Amino acid sequence: MQYQSEAQSYYSSAAAAVGGGGGAATADPYESVLRLASGSAVVIFSVSTCCMCHAVKRLFCGMGVNPTVYELDQDPRGDEIELALSRMLGGGSAVPVVFIGGKLVGAMERVMASHINGTLVPLLKEAGALWL
Repeated sequence: MQYQSEAQSYYSSAAAAVGGGGGAATADPYESVLRLASGSAVVIFSVSTCCMCHAVKRLFCGMGVNPTVYELDQDPRGDEIELALSRMLGGGSAVPVVFIGGKLVGAMERVMASHINGTLVPLLKEAGALWL
């Protein structure tokens, strides 16, 4: 599979957001999610052992999209980020969560519904993730 995992980059950006060098208070996980989500055309928050996460990553890769993937189980702040994502979705399972063009698309069922009803490709084109 050819998606780009951003675990290392996320750690760096999270460390910068948390401390900024001056011992500041921990960054708000909600703000961190929004900042990370706006960093690429397609962003997936995932857990490396989750079969639904794997399926959504395969869907995008199969379409020729190269999503940025944040594996929350490999992140020291993953639990906080997952809780923030769950709240953004209104409760329930928080992974996988997909953002396209910095906008929340939703979890697996929302992504698949968009794919089936034909609205996913236009979203990807609008975000610059797909050039068909």
